[in-house]
Amino acid sequence: MTATNRKAAWFSPRHLILALILLAGAGLAVAMKPTERMAQQRPTLDLETAIPKSFGGWRIDNTFAPITVSPDVQAELDKIYTQTVSRTYVNGNGDRVMLAVAYGGDQSKATQVHKPEVCYPMQGFQITDMVAGALDTLAGRIPIMRMVATQGQRVEPITYWIAVGDTVVRGAVEQNLARLKYGLTGTVPDGILVRVSTISRNAEASYALQKQFIDGMLAAMPPEQAARLIGKFGTPAQG
Repeated sequence: MTATNRKAAWFSPRHLILALILLAGAGLAVAMKPTERMAQQRPTLDLETAIPKSFGGWRIDNTFAPITVSPDVQAELDKIYTQTVSRTYVNGNGDRVMLAVAYGGDQSKATQVHKPEVCYPMQGFQITDMVAGALDTLAGRIPIMRMVATQGQRVEPITYWIAVGDTVVRGAVEQNLARLKYGLTGTVPDGILVRVSTISRNAEASYALQKQFIDGMLAAMPPEQAARLIGKFGTPAQG
């Protein structure tokens, strides 16, 4: 076979079609790359002032510091979140609830909100009893995740949710689908993680206390700011 014939055999119509498909796919990927940032289209959300420091019998307890993270983990979190609030609240009965809220303006894959079941093990915790559910609050029904984090004698029942844009997600699959949904419209969504936890070996009592806390917090916030925390999808709670 001559060199000309070998070249003709390699560059067959099948190869030409395949090349065209690959080029079209690459062009489509570029065309579909999100460029509009949701964070720039929304009113600025200042978590420090938006989340009340006292409400419904709860007030900040400055004597109880939330758990700190290692410097390397903190450096990673700083790449993801543009705002964070970490507080401990106490009520008249001496019950304490820890609140962590983190906001990131870019929910691309590399900078998307980290789920607690990923972050806690990085700090040496074991995760058990992880369950997806829904929480009926005065502000609406919120899809949530619940789990128990344990490290030595510390047992911490946790309720959390993540809002990607206006969609609350549970787990990696829903998180990725929400990001894809916005990506198809050319939008980079923002994201918020809301985590509420207590130190207790009684998980059911902890979850009841956490619901009471979340209800009071959302009710004390201006409706438009509460909506940012739970997503505009929020449906009225059933009585």
